[in-house]
Parts: sequence; C-alpha cells; structure tokens
Amino acid sequence: MRTSIISAAVATALAFAGLGSAANITEWKSRSIYQVMIDRFAQTDGSTDVECEMHLFCGGTWKGLMNNLDYIQDMGFTAVQISPIVKNMEEHTAVGDAYHGYWSVDNYALNDRFGTEKDFKDLVAEMHKRDMLLMVDVVVNNMVQGFDNVVPPKVDYSKFNPFNDKKYFHPYCNVTEWENSTNYQDCWLYPYGVALADLATETKPVVEELGKWIKGLVANYSIDGLRIDAAKHVNDEFLPTFVEASGVFAFGEVLSGMPDDMCRYQTLGLLPGMPNYLEYYTLNEAFNGGSLINVAGMRNSAASSCNDTAALGSFIENHDMPRFANRNDDIGLAKNAMTYILLNDGIPTVYQGQEQHFKGNGTPFNREPIWTSKYDKKAPLYVLTSALNKVRNNAIKLSSEYLSKPSETLWSDVNHLCLKKGPDGSQIVFCVNNKSSKGDSYEVSVGGFQANDKVVEVLGCKVNTADTMGNVTMYMGQGEPKVYVPMDSLKGTGLCTETQQDGPSKNGAGVLGVTGSMLLAAVIGWVVVLA
Repeated sequence: MRTSIISAAVATALAFAGLGSAANITEWKSRSIYQVMIDRFAQTDGSTDVECEMHLFCGGTWKGLMNNLDYIQDMGFTAVQISPIVKNMEEHTAVGDAYHGYWSVDNYALNDRFGTEKDFKDLVAEMHKRDMLLMVDVVVNNMVQGFDNVVPPKVDYSKFNPFNDKKYFHPYCNVTEWENSTNYQDCWLYPYGVALADLATETKPVVEELGKWIKGLVANYSIDGLRIDAAKHVNDEFLPTFVEASGVFAFGEVLSGMPDDMCRYQTLGLLPGMPNYLEYYTLNEAFNGGSLINVAGMRNSAASSCNDTAALGSFIENHDMPRFANRNDDIGLAKNAMTYILLNDGIPTVYQGQEQHFKGNGTPFNREPIWTSKYDKKAPLYVLTSALNKVRNNAIKLSSEYLSKPSETLWSDVNHLCLKKGPDGSQIVFCVNNKSSKGDSYEVSVGGFQANDKVVEVLGCKVNTADTMGNVTMYMGQGEPKVYVPMDSLKGTGLCTETQQDGPSKNGAGVLGVTGSMLLAAVIGWVVVLA
C-alpha cells in the first residue's frame, strides 16, 4: 500500500500557497456552483427541439452556454463548473462518443466540438463581467484511445500531446483492488471500449509537464478554479504540486464514503477541497427510507476528520451518478434535498437538470440535454433554488461569519434534521425532512433565535414570532422543508415582499409524535438546550 511521504505541514503549505488572490479558497466558499456538461446544455442558436442520442454528441457549445447565462444567474448561482475544454478523441467507441470531454488526446488544443478559442474566451469574459467564477474540469490521470477490448490495449502513444511516448505511462494492468492505493493509482481505469492509458504521475517529467500545462491553461483563459477528475487515482504527492502550479482553488474528485479515506486529502494537504461524497451517500439513503440521524452523524464525523468541511462541495447529483429522482421522483423529497445542499456547510453544487427534476439513471442517461425542459423558470425546483440562493447570498453579505462558522445541529431524528447557520441577526434556521409530499400535518418547536424575534419562513413567506426561549413553532405538512430568517435581514433582498401570518394548515396539525404533549415537551427541551 502506497503511503504519502510528504509531512502534513509541508503538504498543507504546498496545497494552499499557490491559490490566487482573485479567486482563493475564501472567495470560492462564498459561491454556489452550477455544474454544466457543455454538450448537453445549450445549442449555439438556442434551439430547444434538437433530438439527442444519449451516447453521441448532441451539439451543445460554449457560445450556447454564454447565451443562456441568464438562466443560471437568475437561480442565484455565482459560479459555473464546466466539462473539460481540451481536445478529445474523435473515434466512435463501444461506449459512445467523447461528448463529455473526459477523453483527452491533446492538452494543448481546445475541443473544437464545443467552439472556437474566441467562443471560449468570450464565455469567460461574459462570466467575469457578471461577477461569476469559472471552474473547469481537468483530466490528469490518463490520456485516451479507442480500445477493441483485446488485452493488452494497443495504444499508439505517438498520437498524444504532449505525452507521446510509452515511457510516460504505467504498464497496463486493470484496477481491481479498490482498497490498495498502488493498484488504483498505478493501474488503468475502465477497461472497456476506451483505453485510459494511466499517466505515471509519480515521475518528474509528468509532474513538471502537467504543472507547466495547467499554469498556462489557467493564465491564458483566466480560469478561476479547477475540478480534478479522478484525483484519487493519481499519485498523492502529485496533487499539491499540481494545485500550487495552477494558482487557483481546486476540488479533487475522491469517490469515497469513508471519512478517513476522503478527509486525509485535506489533513495531509493534498487537496484544498473535494466534492462531499461523505454526505452524498448518507443523504441518498436518508431520503429513501433511511434516517436523517445518520446524516447528522456523518456531519460530525466529517467535521472531526476533515480540516475544513466548508471547502467541500455539497451535492446530491452529478454527471457520474443516477439522478436523485431516478430512485424516487417525489417532489417533496427533491425539495428537501435541494434545501439541504444549498444551505449546508460547504460550497453548494447543483448539476444541470436537477432544478428541472430530471430522472435519468446511470451514464449516459443521467446526462440529459437540458434544452428539453425549455429552460423552464417556473419549475418548482428552479423557483426553490432561486429563493434559497438569494437567502444564502444575503446571509453571506450580512456577515462573513456565515462562512467561517460551522452550522449548529438543533435537532435530528429519523425524519428531521434542523440546523442553524450564521450568527444571530442574520442566521438561517432550516429543517429538512424525509416524509415526502404525502407527509402529514403537525407542529414542531425549534430554536435558533432570540426571545421574541420576528422571523419569516421564506419558502412560504409566512411571519412568525419566536417565544421567550427563542423557539419558533413550525407548521409542517406535505413534506415541505422550512427555512426561517430574521425579518429584518430580508430588507432589500426582494424576497417575501408580501407576507401573511404563519399558522396551522386548513386540515389542522397534530403534535409531533404519538405520545402527545409530553413527548413534544421533551423534544422542545432538548432542542432549546442545544440551540
């Protein structure tokens, strides 16, 4: 088993020393990210009736994205993550085309399937004009050629740029031992249809070349951040050197649900941030018959194992996993999942189509072209996302402590998780639940405020008043999430310009639990103590 030879102190210095001041880790923590797969987001001419075979190119472009930035910005997103931009293989394969951008053959040429260099520069300029940051996905683990599935793969290394010789790659072996770092870092991934020739990222020539390349790419195109694909599968010591060379913040993909396995990339200073797979798996189970207590437990485990959970990307969907709605398309559950990732500690990341409640299964069916939705801004999850991003962006504006201070767990049980995020006066108190849209009506009392605070539930624009203990009575029903903020904090946001008094639904509301007021009092007492 390979172990890191970099001391934690030295590695941490390497990982963070190179982050550029224009878009450093603090700046990225203040952003929320919308993830775009270029080929599936927008046509250059804005067409929404283009049919798409899911394993082939569908025709999305950088110019199409630029022309549709309003769709993203109107949801409140302040950053966009896009698929890789370098030239990919052109061959048709048994597993489809390189529409996704991850099958690199030439690091020094842009992918003309997505447009011209001018198109890309125009996109970046327009994003920066709107004060939006750009995160670009990069592939450093491998280069790619077509594979006839006869082992060992017949690779013509001379076709790669710059790694045009076999000496830059590991000898062929297929990854089979997912707990053995030597195996999963030195062997080749995905041995069907395409040969992912594994770069020897522990060698000086490869390290230096990739460092030179990424430094130039970031500088030439004013890129603000990176997502490093398959970061777990490259040499440990390579990662902080690569991030330092880039000069910008980076997420590194570490596909693991184990805190010790994933968090070591922060504690050893290998990466500043990672997509939060720890909570991804736990959340999916909690919203599909599991318990939200487990989410609260994983939050605690991540906080104690990682250096900085605020630098993790909070998500429930991405391009590699089945859609959340594929497993259960209940809109109530989807609303709660969206609420959690947007208001959670960390950098919210929403994958295109999530706001349209897409339901695709595994790859490539989770990569639906979003133009089939007609970019519907009235879709329930689009409207919800817009409101939640406004709430979050406003809380950050009111106090930097929103980002620097971890959220506080007010209450959790099998069906509920309630958190307080931010300091008194501009805090957000939110409760998610897993009861679904068929959920019953009931009342719970949750803390997080000061005595007699006037508060607004921003998803329903309902006004309430905290009691003398700082608790607010929440009127639950139909599995809807609840999000409360101090009334005064909404001034100038355009949110809830018209409100009404909060209260029970017309159907009436029962007290939480089956043993009546005694259980409610016990729950309230616990919540108040923790608040």
